[in-house]
Amino acid sequence: MPDTLDVREKVKLLPHKPGVYQFFDRDGKILYVGKATSLRSRVGSYFAKDLPNGKTRLMVAKIADLRTIITETPYDALLLENSLIKEYQPRYNILLRDDKSYPWIRIRNEHYPRIEGMRNPVDDGSEYIGPFASVGAMRTALKLVHQLYKLRTCNYDLSPENVAKGKYKRCLEWHMGNCRGPCEGLQNEEDYDANVAQARQVLRGRIGGVVRLLKQQMHEHAEKLEFEQAEEARQQAEKLESYQARSTVVSPTVGDVDVFSLARNTGSTFVNYMRVIDGAVVHGITVEFKRSLEEPDEEVLQYAMAELRQRFRSNAPEAVVPMDPGIEMPGLSITVPQRGDKKHLLEMGERNAQYFMLEKQKQEALVDPEAHADRILEQMKQDLRLSELPRHIECFDNSNTQGTDPVSACVVFKNAKSSKKDYRHFNIRTVEGPDDFASMEEAVERRYARLITEGEPLPQLVVIDGGKGQLHAAMNVFDRLGLRGKVALIGIAKRLEELYFPDDSAPLYIDKRSTTLRVIQQMRDEAHRFGITHHRGKRSKRIVKTGLEEIPGIGPATAQKLLTRFGSVKGIREAVREEVVAEVGVKKAEVVLKAIEVNPTTPTVDHP
Repeated sequence: MPDTLDVREKVKLLPHKPGVYQFFDRDGKILYVGKATSLRSRVGSYFAKDLPNGKTRLMVAKIADLRTIITETPYDALLLENSLIKEYQPRYNILLRDDKSYPWIRIRNEHYPRIEGMRNPVDDGSEYIGPFASVGAMRTALKLVHQLYKLRTCNYDLSPENVAKGKYKRCLEWHMGNCRGPCEGLQNEEDYDANVAQARQVLRGRIGGVVRLLKQQMHEHAEKLEFEQAEEARQQAEKLESYQARSTVVSPTVGDVDVFSLARNTGSTFVNYMRVIDGAVVHGITVEFKRSLEEPDEEVLQYAMAELRQRFRSNAPEAVVPMDPGIEMPGLSITVPQRGDKKHLLEMGERNAQYFMLEKQKQEALVDPEAHADRILEQMKQDLRLSELPRHIECFDNSNTQGTDPVSACVVFKNAKSSKKDYRHFNIRTVEGPDDFASMEEAVERRYARLITEGEPLPQLVVIDGGKGQLHAAMNVFDRLGLRGKVALIGIAKRLEELYFPDDSAPLYIDKRSTTLRVIQQMRDEAHRFGITHHRGKRSKRIVKTGLEEIPGIGPATAQKLLTRFGSVKGIREAVREEVVAEVGVKKAEVVLKAIEVNPTTPTVDHP
């Protein structure tokens, strides 16, 4: 195989034409298949000095040979790329992670065609409609057309000769009213085929036209005084309208469109595809595309549009997408809506993609918790621009009541999960009054000075609950301890959930539904809970001490026991003497009751 230098020489000979390129390693194994509007420019970008990510650099280091196929248009290149990826499944390509075989409905190529459900279409001359997103959706549609049109389900060969000879007899389905008896010539082939034609339109989602035709037939039968046939047409129209009402109807003005919506996390993009016919959603499916080289959303969208339109055999003239895919597709107009019904469709698809992604993550967390944690940490590394995975994260929060009893809490997350045995709280010693910045500085310094002294491992990320002021206070500590550049530090402001970085005046806004923000919010809330719990306990002890503990002979245990039972000094004063005696004994009860009666200034603070 040629070496990399030869590959670079090949690049210089490539034309500025659309096409597909293939990279191979020294063993002749295909590494990557890509498409390009200009082969020379696109392939040459891989050998530039600054590549976008580590995976791309790793792949380029393995390239030993290059082959190209020139195509007429960029869209032809996209289709060829799609075909080659499915055939070879190269390691570094976008891969469709979808191991399902979807159900189809088959209209057999025969006299008096049967309509039935199946998987994995075969080339037998039959007509296939689908695929359907689920077996349930397929069965519902199949049940509807059989109820409406009384189509046969038997496997008889109903050729004109066999019917004329009377070879077959009516079965139980005819007696039950589920079939019109074509096997004995009770229904002619022309009438049967007309029913199949209507069933075909129903299965393809074009229900509105069939309903209009049935209503027209109803009026025609009524005018001819054929009331039974008119009633049958009316019932069929009503059933179809009821079935259509269960679909998500957006707007009749939308017409026929394909809708593609995206949601992404580290390594994968989830694409929701909705098929809209006559303004109603007739198909909806979400699939996962694995991104090997952190391909941009536009590239994934191109691949998804080509793959899903081909799979669902869509000929919709319009595609509604969240962004310009950057490629023209013959016979297809691209719409990026900003408002209206099409924007509503796009948002609905995005919600479905997000839901599918979250469900996938929940399943992953149960089946492979380590892989799940790694995916979350990889996403956090990417979103927060960290140099390493944040396997150990710590979060600080302050708590006080008008400057009294100030405390600070530190919670610890390891591998994206709370590690409660490592939680710490700090009673603030050096700060007088409500100074949140100074309190934060003391807590952070005590925490990391001790870790450094004891040789304990430092976290990869520290989160400060607060805005620029608290973050600056923590950064002062990092400078004194020499931790700047060694441990990442960020602050989170509560109002808009902004993330602040040291020496960066502009906040970072992360998608409110992102995994990264959820983990940070969870840490912030946990630090707040842990800090408040400790603060309340400290305040409670102070209240007890300034009240009952000032009574000679009454210690903290007795005071706490009385407050737990009666709630406050006022409650003790108003209680029946025997109740107090029963709680602490005669001697202590006499001391307490005498003290609170004689000293009316004793604080009557309700126990929190």
